[in-house]
Amino acid sequence: MKLLFLLLIAVTLYSGCNTKNDVPVSKQETLVFKKDVPDADMQIKLALLAAPPEKRDSCTVYGYDAGNQLVIIKNGTNEVICLADNPADSNFSVACYNKDLEPFMQSGRKLRKQGITGQQLFDERGKEVKDGTLKMPEHPSALYVYSADEKDVDRTTGEVKNGYLRYVIYIPFATVASTGLPIKPSAPGMPWIMNPGTYSAHIMINP
Repeated sequence: MKLLFLLLIAVTLYSGCNTKNDVPVSKQETLVFKKDVPDADMQIKLALLAAPPEKRDSCTVYGYDAGNQLVIIKNGTNEVICLADNPADSNFSVACYNKDLEPFMQSGRKLRKQGITGQQLFDERGKEVKDGTLKMPEHPSALYVYSADEKDVDRTTGEVKNGYLRYVIYIPFATVASTGLPIKPSAPGMPWIMNPGTYSAHIMINP
């Protein structure tokens, strides 16, 4: 009887530790870290792959220091800000965007550090826009994202094979009617609008 009682306790504890409502394990335990973090020059070289070629020389670039903290590693003079590949991610992804999107991007980074993601992150940003603490651009603003599988990235030469560049144009509160765009593409590379009517309305272009 005692053995049965102990067995029931063990099963209950095991089930409780695997419920979705349980406190999640620490972020550190769930991340897959790359073996090496490139130096600043290599981070810059790779980050600029997301920028239009004519903009690359004058972009500001954020990269990651030894403590995986985001810091400016290149000061630029134009309107484009680029993000280096995050060492905490398992695949390669860099991005560049118009500087007027920086408050939006900073808000997202802050919320993710707090463990807020998905719909909750969308809603929290919405609250910030509503109360005026987050100001979205009043004009179309571009974001470029360049990604690849980890195996296709050489961080000693900066060469990336089979990279994929997608384009996003943020137009806060734009709608299907105001843009004439569909809410999903009906042909490869066709522009479409995501989150229409919201602060995060944007045009997606996936070549």
